Amino acid sequence: MTDQFAYPPDREKLSADRVAALERLLIEKGIITSHTVDKVLAYFESEMTPLNGKKIVVKAWTDPEFAARVVDDTPAAIAELELPEGMAGAEGEHLQAVANSPGVHNLVICTLCSCFPWPVLGLPPYWYKDPVFRARAAREPRTVLAEVGVELPDDTEIKIWDSSGHSRWFVIPERPSGTDGFTDEQLMDLVTTESMMGVALAGQAS
Repeated sequence: MTDQFAYPPDREKLSADRVAALERLLIEKGIITSHTVDKVLAYFESEMTPLNGKKIVVKAWTDPEFAARVVDDTPAAIAELELPEGMAGAEGEHLQAVANSPGVHNLVICTLCSCFPWPVLGLPPYWYKDPVFRARAAREPRTVLAEVGVELPDDTEIKIWDSSGHSRWFVIPERPSGTDGFTDEQLMDLVTTESMMGVALAGQAS
């Protein structure tokens, strides 16, 4: 997304090595099999992806009644759509949508760790877990947003939503102007994971 929250090049390798060591230990103790982790990862990589979130956003953009329902009772509204099973399962507990509107911009963070709505946004990016990002986004959200290319008018209210084990927040970004004749597929191309986190605008390059 930006070099502002870049991480050391070996960070991913170090994390992978730790996970592999833990996996070997669990296999040795007979707690899991060699295929368990692969099956879980494959599930999240193929079923719990940002495509689910894009479908929710586009439905909200094209159906005003659904847009109201998805903010009022997110799990019930999501259940109306043909999405993969498990949307309310692991890491999807208490999904809650908030909608951007003229004069209001929403930003999702997790000040404690990296709680994230996996079923609708996929796996969280590394920078989302970064202590610097988490602290600064909570303390000076307007500055952080400007640094990643989201310049908001001074009179725009920025609301911070802190995800936790009880509430997993995601954003319904504003629909870009000039898209009235777009198909659902064209609209989905405008929605990014970053825009559903509030660190980008729909239609804006990530």
